[in-house]
Amino acid sequence: MSELLLCLDWHLEGPPDLEREVLGPDFRLEVFPWSERERVPEALLAEARGLFCNYAARVDADLLGQMPRLRVVTRCGVGYDNIDIEAAGRLGIAVLNVPDYGTMDIADHAIGLALAFLRGIPFYSEGLREDPVANWRFAAARTVRRLATLGFGVVGLGRIGTATALRAKALGMRVLFYDPYRPTGTELALGIERRERLDELLGESDVVSIHTPLTPETRGMIGAAALAVIKPGAILINTARGPIVDLEALHEALRSGRLAGAGLDVLPEEPPSPDHPLIRAWREPGSPLRHRLILTPHAAWYTPSGVEDVRRKSALSTRRFLETGTSRDLVNAPWLDTAAAAARVGARRKA
Repeated sequence: MSELLLCLDWHLEGPPDLEREVLGPDFRLEVFPWSERERVPEALLAEARGLFCNYAARVDADLLGQMPRLRVVTRCGVGYDNIDIEAAGRLGIAVLNVPDYGTMDIADHAIGLALAFLRGIPFYSEGLREDPVANWRFAAARTVRRLATLGFGVVGLGRIGTATALRAKALGMRVLFYDPYRPTGTELALGIERRERLDELLGESDVVSIHTPLTPETRGMIGAAALAVIKPGAILINTARGPIVDLEALHEALRSGRLAGAGLDVLPEEPPSPDHPLIRAWREPGSPLRHRLILTPHAAWYTPSGVEDVRRKSALSTRRFLETGTSRDLVNAPWLDTAAAAARVGARRKA
């Protein structure tokens, strides 16, 4: 008999044919959009052995408590801040992520946002659209800089941060990083510079690119205090998680001129409220923020290839875990109760 897997925040058009192909005949997958999560039959929650989740689902102790046979939760992406990994561990439920699917795409996007400012491309294009004669001026874009003269600071040197650092280095920039969890010698292996404190990196970097997970330590990390010591005229890029950057402090740093520009792919609230002071000020006709803030809709990860990657890898890692009980992508090992996990394995035999 096949084992049931669920997805409670399916967000793609069409059925999960790719996932079903990878999972094979031993597993059956049922999907529901998050808007219909309250309509999922209790019998399905009680039967499920695996749970896929994207960014919308909030996988907390209450939901997990409704799934007595659940063995694994797979976050179909890198960040897993929407999953209570400690609660899952105490219940014997493994939590996996897909740490590598968007590495290249997100790094490319971070560099793309930086280059948009450093080469003035949106500014030039918008100006010429409005008036191709009067705005035919090469010196109009104030953020244009020669790349080889700049310091590029990376906050968080994981997979994506490393890929971004190497791209910036290849473009001729001097690359610095701050990550207290990276081992000694990382800087020597990559040919970049380490900074021991965040304020040191902020004070030296012409571009600051954020690549940390969202944790209690990093929530609000880039706030008023950080922006007060950032290099005047710097550009801030965030393709990690929205709550890492305090939007009110960012608004003030842009308004005052402390920051030359900010490129944000992620926001604390997605999509943002049009009434947020920063968003409202940016959208006003003739706003001074118009060419100094670039927003993209949490799209850094997206390419058609990236979508296929995350779907295939999520399904494959889930199937392998259910078949072997192991995974190198386990993110809640410190909290995983092995006795409780063994009991959940045994639930299959009794069913």
